[in-house]
Amino acid sequence: MSAVPVWSVDPRTGNPREQVAVEATAEEVDRAAGSAHAVRDALADRVARAAFLRTAARLLEESGAHIIEAADAETALGPARLTGELARTAAQFRAFAEVVDEGDYLDIRIDHPDAARTPPWPDLRRYRIPLGVAAVYAASNFPLAFSVPGGDTASALAAGCPVVVKAHPDHPATSELCASVLRRAAARAGLPEDVLTVVHGFDAGVELIRHPLVSAAGFTGSVRGGRALFDAAAARPVPIPFHGELGSLNPVVVTAAAAVTRAGEIGAGLGGSMTLGVGQFCTKPGFVLVPEGAAGDQLLKTLTETVSSTGSAVLLDHRMRDAFLAGVRERAALPGVGAPVTPGAAGEHTVSAGFLTVPAARLTAEGPHDALLEECFGPVTVIARYGSTEEAAAVLARLPGNLTATLQSATDEGRDPDAGPLLAALTPLAGRILVNSWPTGVAVAPAQHHGGPYPATTSTSTSVGATAVERWLRPVTYQSTPESLLPAELREDNPLGLPRRVDGRRA
Repeated sequence: MSAVPVWSVDPRTGNPREQVAVEATAEEVDRAAGSAHAVRDALADRVARAAFLRTAARLLEESGAHIIEAADAETALGPARLTGELARTAAQFRAFAEVVDEGDYLDIRIDHPDAARTPPWPDLRRYRIPLGVAAVYAASNFPLAFSVPGGDTASALAAGCPVVVKAHPDHPATSELCASVLRRAAARAGLPEDVLTVVHGFDAGVELIRHPLVSAAGFTGSVRGGRALFDAAAARPVPIPFHGELGSLNPVVVTAAAAVTRAGEIGAGLGGSMTLGVGQFCTKPGFVLVPEGAAGDQLLKTLTETVSSTGSAVLLDHRMRDAFLAGVRERAALPGVGAPVTPGAAGEHTVSAGFLTVPAARLTAEGPHDALLEECFGPVTVIARYGSTEEAAAVLARLPGNLTATLQSATDEGRDPDAGPLLAALTPLAGRILVNSWPTGVAVAPAQHHGGPYPATTSTSTSVGATAVERWLRPVTYQSTPESLLPAELREDNPLGLPRRVDGRRA
């Protein structure tokens, strides 16, 4: 069987740029997983691991000009956007190095024997250990921050798990370049290069999730693709955790008081958020409940002006462009749906931004308009006009799980009686709740949560922030174990100086 070439393609023209690699065979996936498994013990050294993560951040920055050039050629995202994404990517590695240094992620708990309890307590010592080889499936829309050097990779390495990345076909050259940087960083930190490997090809991704040496997986992509991998992970003879980010509508509710007091501000902010990155953010506000009446009309007037002034742009690939155009046509053809600014084709390779409108009453019960409650990837959002708080809440009750949910309220909370009830209706829908801000932009911070109820994600964990490391760990308790046999993290004298809880108290 001949090798299947992997081409780097220019989305601005649709033309191939260069052959980057070949698709991995089942045997090559087996070798990659086996090599990763063989070097897992090398990552047990926390000091070396933290040094590796910091070295990776520095080398990514030093290679920034080449990485940004390659990523722009394959994604058309532009140097400005990619410069910011590279900075975020390096920051993630440094942030996880700090997590490793601090050691709090180990969640060490020690309970000394207590014969007076009923039943008596033996000596119990608990911490977390790495799961093993992690499979990471790279995203299309973030060629750096959610791909080969992305948060899934950084957090898995921080946990002590070697990583095999299934590269995304939209940016294979960028993937290979970033992989070479990470492997060089590992070598400089005294670790085997095979703590990070990359494979290409659809079939390779399927083989990877089924491989018996793979112990967990992280995915960012479509509901269809993610669900297929999730099901495969669960159907294995030994099921494994699958942390998938699959899709999100990211609903926004504008209260009546907010529309009266801030119509122009909200309309402009919404237009900027929904068109950011050509609408290709997983946190794009794709569904907005706006009150009926003059204030809501003014909001849409500003939104129209903002979106109309947005130039046409290239999507990540032509397949996504076709799906965007088909999705817009399907939604716009529904009864009662208007298009104040029609999104669609702006040229052979570009698209223009726009938005659709619909009475909220058409969405309170199951029907053909349910397509408006599903994500449409690209620069489009749906505006549903509601007549009462109860009607808005009825629509929210029909929404699936989301990464974010946003409330736009009056800044004077005492004059916005709808804010509390609508915020309560939004909270069950998402992992991050915003008030009077916009969801595009996910800060890499310890308290961040980037996840949500299904189909936003397939687990309750986050893929951004310090606690993302927990996805790649499992707890182990040692009972009545002699000091000489305990791992250093659990010994009585705490030789590593790690944070811990002893007999229920922080030590």
